[in-house]
This record gives sequence, structure tokens and C-alpha cells, in this order.
Amino acid sequence: MLGAVANDTLAGQPHDVLCPPPQRSAPPADGRLRAAIDTTLADFLRHESAILESTDTALRPFAALARDSVLAGGKRLRPTFAHWGWRGVAGPAPAVDPVLPAFAALELLHAFALIHDDVMDGSATRRGRPTAHEVLAAQHAQAGRQGPADRFGTAGAVLIGDLCLVWADRLLARADVPAPALLAARRCYDEMRVEAIAGQYLDVLGDAEPDRWSVDRALRVARLKTAGYTVTRPLLFGAALTGQSAPVGDAYLRYGNAVGEAFQLCDDLLGVFGDPAVTGKPAGDDLRTGKPTVLLLLARRLATPAQATQLAQTDSADLSRIAEIVTDTGAVAAVEAMIDNRVGTALAALDRAPIDSATDAALRALAVMATHRQS
Repeated sequence: MLGAVANDTLAGQPHDVLCPPPQRSAPPADGRLRAAIDTTLADFLRHESAILESTDTALRPFAALARDSVLAGGKRLRPTFAHWGWRGVAGPAPAVDPVLPAFAALELLHAFALIHDDVMDGSATRRGRPTAHEVLAAQHAQAGRQGPADRFGTAGAVLIGDLCLVWADRLLARADVPAPALLAARRCYDEMRVEAIAGQYLDVLGDAEPDRWSVDRALRVARLKTAGYTVTRPLLFGAALTGQSAPVGDAYLRYGNAVGEAFQLCDDLLGVFGDPAVTGKPAGDDLRTGKPTVLLLLARRLATPAQATQLAQTDSADLSRIAEIVTDTGAVAAVEAMIDNRVGTALAALDRAPIDSATDAALRALAVMATHRQS
């Protein structure tokens, strides 16, 4: 199928704007939901930070950085998908307050993943701000402590990521739902974490042996690392929190995998062509490191011999020129077509899903918003 997608799009011209803003309206109640998630997180983190700080005053900057890493921006996509996964089964009647801690816990899990990912990638910025390991290294140097600042920063950031993972468990336990429902959600939550870690390992492995990677494998990584814990598992997690047995699992699975893969494909485009002022991350890192993303793997597959030679010279080449070559190969158009194809698959999965009209509208809007974006 990938070859067919690539061939079908080679004659077309790439879009002028990659991952453009969606044309659909925002999901219903999105603003209110995000505010409720942020309030839940802020209250929880205030309490947990106070406990840490009371143990030893030296933990204040550590606790503050952990708190800021969670609260400083972000799309809150995972709690949002979890909410609509729950709403699709629970219906409009039940109050959302009892399950808000469970939804918000996914944001702490996300913070854990991002902080560790930044350490593994050696990233300097995240959401337009220095990454946790960079902040800690700077604090170490400024304080005149012994030992290498970068080593301290890495060690401290790993611990902050670990702390966010523990905090996620503690916040999840605050959900006010019957024990069987919480246990069912916990099983889904554990599967989500195992898949994300497996996907992250494969991502690291791909960086170490890019010449042995394939488009199929890159998509498998996307399903594990991105689709699973961004869309699919949050939807199923939300449904499990209802404690009800509803025939939505297959629709959520097909929708989630399609949207999650498209989300990662859009990230691949933004990693090369995104505006750092909007994405909060430097552009061109994937080109510089030769990361085996679907975009770059397709570019190498579709390149002429001359283009292939230039694509292999990222160490010393002008990255903007390399980006032009990636576009010229037809890889950008191919990836954009793959995104559109997956969004279509996701929307088709909702056609017969046993969910109410509000949930259907929200998930359709989210499918477009998550995959046609600029950050």
C-alpha cells in the first residue's frame, strides 16, 4: 500500500503549507475540558510539590521544574481523547468530575515520556523552553557544584521523568469510580505504558541502525510510541472508566490507530519544515541526525541517484537545501497523502460506531485537528 500511495502522489505538487490549520471547528466543550484538566493538574501538583519541599529545601527547584514541565503548555490531547472515549460510552448524563483525575493522569504520563525522550535525543528545547536536563545543567553550573554539569542535568531529568510517572499513578488512583472500572482502566493504562516504552526503544534502535530500517517498521514504531498512547489507548482507557461493556472497542481501535499514525506523520513533516517559533523545537534535527522517519525513508526510496548522494551528506550540507531535495523526491506529497488517507480511515471507523452525535462530532474534529497542525 505504501508504494501505491507514493506512486499515486508523485505527479502532484506538495501543499504550500504543511499540516495546515484544520477547517473544522474545535471539539465541543474543548476549552472547558482543558481548563478542568489544568485545574486538576495544578491542584494535585501543588499538593505533591509541597510534600517534596517539606522533606528538604534542596528539593524546591527539583519539585518546581517537575511541576513546570507538566503545566508549561501542551495540547492536552491525551486527556481529551480519554474524555471522549469515556463520553462515547457514558453518554451526556454522568458528571465528569469523578473521572477528571484519571484523564489528567495521562498528562503526567506524557510529561514522563517527553522528559526522557528529550534526554535520549539530547534536545535543547521543548515547547519553546529549555528542556529539563538543560535547566538542571545550567543550575548546576551556576551553583558551582562539583562534577560535569551535563551529567548532573541528565541524571536529574531522568529522576523528574520518573517522578512524573509515579505522580501519574497517584493521580489515577484518585478517580472516583467503582473498583472494577478502575481496575479495567488500569489494565489499559499498563498496556499503554508498555507499548510506549517498546516503541521508544525501537525509536532509539532505529537511530542507531537507520540503514536497516524500513517504512513498515517506522510505521510500527508510530503505532507503538505515538498512536497507542496518544489516541488509541486513551480512548479505550476512557471507555473502561465507565465500567460498562459497550461495543465501541473495534471502532476506537481503528480510529485511534489511524489518527495516531497520521499524528506521527505530521510530526515527521514538522520536524523538517516546521517553524521553530510555533513548534517550540529546532527545525531540521531529523535531517541532521538522519533519523529514519517515514518521510526520510520515503525520500531515500524515491530519490534519483544524484538526490540520494545529497541526502547522505547531511553532516556538512545546508539543511534547507536537503529539505528542498526531500520535497523534490515526492516524499512530502506522499506523506501528506498518507495523512489524508488515515484521516479518511478514522472518519469511516466512526460511521457505524455506537456513540452519540456529540461524541461523533468531537472525534471527527479531533481527527483533523491532531493531524493537520503547525505544532
